[in-house]
Amino acid sequence: MSESHSHGGKFCPDCGPATVNHAIAKTTVVVSFLIGAITKPLGPIENAAVGFLFPRLALLAPYFFKTLAWLRLAKIADRLEEDNIERTKCLWRAAERRGIRLRQFRILNRPTIIFLAEFGGEKIIFEGLPRPKGSPRAALQWMDNKAAMKKQFQAGGIPVARGGVAATERGALKIFRALNHPVIAKPNMGSRSRHTTTHITTEREFLKAFRKARVLSPWVVVEEELTGFVYRLTLIGGRLKGALRREPPFVVGDGLNTVRALVKKENQNPKRHGGVFHEIAMDEEAAAELLRQGLFWQSVPVKDRFVTLNQKVGRGQGGSNTEMLPQVHPENIKLFEKLARVLGDPLVGVDFIMRDIEKPWTEQELVGAIECNSLPFLDLHHMPFSGPALDLSSALWDIVFPASRPTVSK
Repeated sequence: MSESHSHGGKFCPDCGPATVNHAIAKTTVVVSFLIGAITKPLGPIENAAVGFLFPRLALLAPYFFKTLAWLRLAKIADRLEEDNIERTKCLWRAAERRGIRLRQFRILNRPTIIFLAEFGGEKIIFEGLPRPKGSPRAALQWMDNKAAMKKQFQAGGIPVARGGVAATERGALKIFRALNHPVIAKPNMGSRSRHTTTHITTEREFLKAFRKARVLSPWVVVEEELTGFVYRLTLIGGRLKGALRREPPFVVGDGLNTVRALVKKENQNPKRHGGVFHEIAMDEEAAAELLRQGLFWQSVPVKDRFVTLNQKVGRGQGGSNTEMLPQVHPENIKLFEKLARVLGDPLVGVDFIMRDIEKPWTEQELVGAIECNSLPFLDLHHMPFSGPALDLSSALWDIVFPASRPTVSK
């Protein structure tokens, strides 16, 4: 499903700029669940079959693609096309620098995320992002499912928010009443902050949020709201390679200017006009977020006060980010890399909430992992709003084709 396709061709304020077709999104969740339920008993057989078939598919795929190309249904692109997403562009450029031959399967001249990669006579076929040959696939069965992820992390000693999953309003209210408030409600799979509601304290607010989340998924996650920033952790080969602090649209008070003036000044930042980051919206949602903090557009925040303009942290809403990898506390690195061991997968993105990543997680309250992503957006680390740019695409190729690592001359 393309994430640029809107619901009925219209912009959905609950999805944000990356509006999706609601019916397709919900159907995809249901179909994924049914396939998982049917194939779960076949897990060991499936893993064995995948291990047998994938290497052979890498050999057969070019002939399959060539047949489709001959039929003019598809083509194999040998060069990077500009209509690709940024994640693909970063991965492709890193491959070119290493002499890795990358080819892309395109249908009706539109990009897919199916690729063939070749280096030193070794070939692999992959979807989205590559993984080393022989990588365990068990975690891929549950990694993107928030409820399943929570159970696995709880069993592995990884902190998570208290809560549960419900398919009915009655069941959801039972969970809501048993939790400390505020709570959060979000779709059980996918999302990327779509149809997610935070800061819920009343049953009326909660029911509205539950119905909003059910638009994208029959099952809704209801859990206590953790406090702090959302950090996007990217773990490659079991090691922490990126720790991006995702920030909601915000300004910092100077004791002199109104909120409106601070936002207008921030929106002049050149980084918000380069196609990656967006201006901070001055809309009803921003006004509501200000009111939640006891502020108005004409308020003058005291010096150094952190003022948020939206509950969401997406770039489309005016959010920003800061690469924090050099500042991560050693105890937090231990926790995050333990998380990678629990997942048992060589590539994963994890959203983790905590107030300050520079302090030990054991000294902070209401911290925890909130979701995983089997296809993390490595490009976020390549081009942060603040902090050092990190080449995580090269870090991934390091474990996929170790021999492609550039030699460092003495």
